[in-house]
Amino acid sequence: MTIFRCSAILFDLDGVLVDSTRSVERQWRIWAGEHGIEGDQVMAVGHGIRAVEVIRTVAPHLDAEAEVRKLESREADDRDGVVVMPGAVELVGAIWEGRWCVVTSGTRHLANARLRLAGIPIPKILVAAEDVASGKPHPEPYLKGAELLGVKPAECLVIEDAPAGIQSAHAGGMKAIALTSTYPASALGEADATVQRLAQIQVGLDDERKLAVSIS
Repeated sequence: MTIFRCSAILFDLDGVLVDSTRSVERQWRIWAGEHGIEGDQVMAVGHGIRAVEVIRTVAPHLDAEAEVRKLESREADDRDGVVVMPGAVELVGAIWEGRWCVVTSGTRHLANARLRLAGIPIPKILVAAEDVASGKPHPEPYLKGAELLGVKPAECLVIEDAPAGIQSAHAGGMKAIALTSTYPASALGEADATVQRLAQIQVGLDDERKLAVSIS
């Protein structure tokens, strides 16, 4: 058993707390078709980073901010196949208020819609795409989450499903647990631990009132 001791847990959203893979891929492929772009080209770069950066990569001639507003409005309305990840409600429910947050590459509007649909309480601290100048794999998103929680980065533990998110956590001086919901374990080798299910993660308190996160 592996045990991490930390002061706060920072969660990615899509692929960690909410399974929105089918909705995301469906809407990205519709968007790509409208602009004459190969859907596979978009999906190859689309996981774990902000939509604005995906669009700037595959369609630099477009107004990326305007396209993001259109795309993520569609995603927020597309509920077909969007479900809570098994164990997510129980896991966040075991963590004390103010000691966890969500750090997502999506917009705040989209994140709130996904959390409400999944029945997960919207945390007081939620870092969304519009809250940072640089998205994952840059460390800014997770450093912003730590700052808003009032916790030193080295005392934070990140739960992620994408290589870009793991790189972001490590660049910010944080440990990262990878969930193999989107990528195979072979693609998540930089993580400090890897799990197949959120139920493998248990949270308690140690003698110093820090979070004791055990991986089974």
